[in-house]
Amino acid sequence: MCSNYRPATPVQLEQQFAVAPPDTEYKAEAYPGYMAPMIRPPRTDSLAGDRACALAMFGMVPHWAEEKLSRQTYNARTETVAAKPSFRNAFKKRQFCIVPATGIYEPCYESGKAVRHEIREADGSPLGIAGIWEYKAEGPNGLPLLSMSMLTINADGHPIFQRMHKPDDEKRMLVIIPPERYDEWLHSAVEDASSFFVPYPADRLVTAEAPKQTKSTAQPTLPDA
Repeated sequence: MCSNYRPATPVQLEQQFAVAPPDTEYKAEAYPGYMAPMIRPPRTDSLAGDRACALAMFGMVPHWAEEKLSRQTYNARTETVAAKPSFRNAFKKRQFCIVPATGIYEPCYESGKAVRHEIREADGSPLGIAGIWEYKAEGPNGLPLLSMSMLTINADGHPIFQRMHKPDDEKRMLVIIPPERYDEWLHSAVEDASSFFVPYPADRLVTAEAPKQTKSTAQPTLPDA
């Protein structure tokens, strides 16, 4: 389960995902409750290829919930996403999104203690993580709030993700969408969504130890020079 990741940079959003970056800065690392970019169709009747980027809270916040729920709803299991109260409305309405990430962080216990590892695309390009999004008319300070959750599948047998978390924990991994299928996912019918819920090839990923950043290095993301 992923509770910490590096959002794609503004330049990556433009070059890799063909969207204009948000006007507001966002943190270089995202945790539940943080605002980070997501990509979705700009309208329900949008054509394939139409994409828009907006800041959303990492962690689903339905209209009936308070923002603190985001600390529990940052990941949604594909096996139960259609039934869980926090997620079923977004899934039923096909509110699918892509969460653009430069890297994701998971704890590895192979040394006997938790060692933070970063998982990223082997060629250095950002990852497009399958997600669902929700809208709350009255969020912080009475303003509307977009929120999102990343979808996960079982990771038993995956060469990288099965190494993460405690030995007795269930092994899970994020649903990563290949770039050539981004628009298919964003416009997918509910009954076709499961075709995307497959493990991402391990040979397209790399992982390495990644010590946690200090406050002095975890600054808001700025456009690349």
